[in-house]
Amino acid sequence: MLIVKEKERSSFLATPKVVFEDNHLLVLDKPAGWVVNVAKTTIGLQVLQSWLAQNYNYPLAKSRENRSGIVHRLDKETSGILVVAKRKEAYDNLQKQFRERVVEKTYIALVHGKVSPEKGIIDAPVGRLPWRRDRFGVLPGGRSAKTSYKVIAYYLLDDACYTLLELYPKTGRTHQIRIHMKYINHPVVGDAFYAGRKTARKDRTWCPRLFLHANKLGFFHPFTFKKLTFESKLTQDLQGVLGLFNVK
Repeated sequence: MLIVKEKERSSFLATPKVVFEDNHLLVLDKPAGWVVNVAKTTIGLQVLQSWLAQNYNYPLAKSRENRSGIVHRLDKETSGILVVAKRKEAYDNLQKQFRERVVEKTYIALVHGKVSPEKGIIDAPVGRLPWRRDRFGVLPGGRSAKTSYKVIAYYLLDDACYTLLELYPKTGRTHQIRIHMKYINHPVVGDAFYAGRKTARKDRTWCPRLFLHANKLGFFHPFTFKKLTFESKLTQDLQGVLGLFNVK
C-alpha cells in the first residue's frame, strides 16, 4: 500500500495543494472556504471546479458535464483530501468505487459533549427535509446512511466537554457526518446548519469555522489497481483550536 502524507499544512482560504498527480489522477488538499462545484450561487466565491478549468489542460479539465473530473464533494468549510479524475475512464471507475463503497474515508471532527461509547456505528437514513428544502436530516424515508466513529480525545473548555473523533462514513450522503452527529446530540463545533444558531455563533468566538477535516482517503488506482491512501494533517487553524483546551 502506498501512503502519501502532506508535507505542508493547508491554511484557511489558501490555494488547493497538489499531493499526488499522474496521467489519470489529481489528488488535492482542499482548503476550507473553497466551494467544490460551480453553481448559480457560487458567483464571486472561490470554486475548485473553476480553478481546475483555469489552471489545467487534462482531458476533463474544461468538462462541465463531468465537473472537471471532480469525483466527490467536500462542504465549503470542510478541508482535506479530494480526488479528481483527469480522464473519463478514470472518472467512471472512481465513481463506481464510491458508489460500491470501496473507498475508505476518514474524517476528524470536534463535537459537543462527551461521546460514549468510545466506538460505535450510527445507522440512520438521511434525506432532504420536506419543510426546509435546503437542509437535510434523519428521515424514516431517507436514503440509507452509516457512519462509524472512534474517540481520539476528550477536552474541556469553560467547564464544557468536547470530543475529538475519527469518523468513517460508509455512505456519502449530503452533510452525512454533520447530520449523524446532530442525531446523537453531539453536533460538530461551528456547524451553523445543524448545531443551532445560538450554539454555532458562540462556537465561532473561539473556532473560526466548521471543525471538520477530511483526513484520509483510500481507493484503488483506476488503471494500475494499486491501493492508494492519501493523508492530510489537521490544518493550522484547527490545531490552534485544540491548543485552547485542557485534555480531560
